[in-house]
Amino acid sequence: MHVPDGFIDLPVSGAAAVVAAGALAVSLRGARRELGGTSHTGSYGGERTAPLAGLVAAFIFAVQMLNFPVAAGTSGHLLGGALAAILVGPYTGVLCIAVVLLLQGILFADGGLTALGVNITVMGVVTVVVAYALFRGLVHVLPRKRSSITVASFAAALVSVPAAAAAFTLIYAIGGTTDVPIGTVLSAMVGVHVLIGIGEAVITMLTVGAVVAVRPDLVYGARGLSAPLKLRVGGELVDAAPSSTAPAPVASARPVWIAGLVTSLVLAGFVSFYASANPDGLEKVAADKGIDKKVEDHAAADSPLADYGVKDVDNVRVSGGLAGVIGVGATVAAGTGLFVVVRRRQGASKDPAATRVPTETV
Repeated sequence: MHVPDGFIDLPVSGAAAVVAAGALAVSLRGARRELGGTSHTGSYGGERTAPLAGLVAAFIFAVQMLNFPVAAGTSGHLLGGALAAILVGPYTGVLCIAVVLLLQGILFADGGLTALGVNITVMGVVTVVVAYALFRGLVHVLPRKRSSITVASFAAALVSVPAAAAAFTLIYAIGGTTDVPIGTVLSAMVGVHVLIGIGEAVITMLTVGAVVAVRPDLVYGARGLSAPLKLRVGGELVDAAPSSTAPAPVASARPVWIAGLVTSLVLAGFVSFYASANPDGLEKVAADKGIDKKVEDHAAADSPLADYGVKDVDNVRVSGGLAGVIGVGATVAAGTGLFVVVRRRQGASKDPAATRVPTETV
């Protein structure tokens, strides 16, 4: 659903950029707490959170290269807002999607540069807000067990995609550069993106479920999944006193990080070659309904990595694979760097002696 330049006029694109900038400013403040904080169980947080968040951004970049067929002549790909919000928190999730979209626009000519604010608002802010709100609501009413996390993640991801399609339609209604009836755009966009949402939901559920199965402490949305030990005293259940005042050791996240990075590299460098070549939902609707009549050439069309291929490398498979690997590397580096800075600013604003928690590095 990467919106190119020319779909939305410049005034509305500028307004969307202001909205996106405000959302990113709020997310930076919130991410400091998510990256530096702990859950009530004391198991979430520490130095591992920044590289894990960077890995989530890189994984989303990789999976977005895997377009899957959803209807005749149409494909879809992961948006990633729900996945990022559940794994690393909603504020950090918005930043993850923003990093991916920025690198895609600058390096790969994917998504317009003047439309960057529109893309961050639609693909980042809307998906994260809708998905995480629904996810938290479901987690509160479902039984407190791991399967509830995966069920809630499926539903949240499923709803987030048509919600993003509706948000794009609203922006198009205000600043669209072509004269297409809004009802036509809305029905076409939501219709195809409901189907894409099913694929998004499956990918999100499987990914969250895999991490929860081995390391639920690394999933932001699963914080507090394990209830504290209860004792019956005088006929009433009360929390058991901790056996020691010393903090429990924190298991290394390095194996999970390595596995995630290897998976991302394989998906982007090899599996992406087999992705569907059909246009995605927005591209298909735009072509069928005439939204793309005033589309503009991308400002980075001459980039060495434009269209997810390496310039002057003739072998299509090698070219696409190298571009994918470079993209994963650039995303994990940029994302981790950003989140390390954000977390350190959070740590610097606190009294270390009062907030020290067990930490380890990836």
